[in-house]
Amino acid sequence: SKSLSDEENLKLFGKCNNPNGHGHNYKARLLISLLVALQIDAVSGMVMNLTDLKEYMQEAIMEPLDHKNLDEDVPYFAEVVSTTENVAVFIWENLQRLLPPGMLYKVKVHETDQNVVVYKGEETKAG
Repeated sequence: SKSLSDEENLKLFGKCNNPNGHGHNYKARLLISLLVALQIDAVSGMVMNLTDLKEYMQEAIMEPLDHKNLDEDVPYFAEVVSTTENVAVFIWENLQRLLPPGMLYKVKVHETDQNVVVYKGEETKAG
């Protein structure tokens, strides 16, 4: 984090703290909710064409993130620490812009087999 000292970064991020960055091969899993009051198209029999979904995933995830140094190549992470949690939020926000409202249920990002983040968007509280 640019807002922390070298000592604070080391204490907070441990072995992941490296001034020159470090890499991960993330796996992202998306759960698209097809049960939320969405209409099945009478002609195709689908809620969403999987070819369209693949294009949305390409635009929202692959183009901005694949084979990139998140801190250097992705403008979003210039001000946001590139933790797995924030990668999940980035993916969610990008997909939300492309998918029909209410379709995206959760984003699950695997940093490792043991390090997994699940993000379901921001909850709004009434009152």
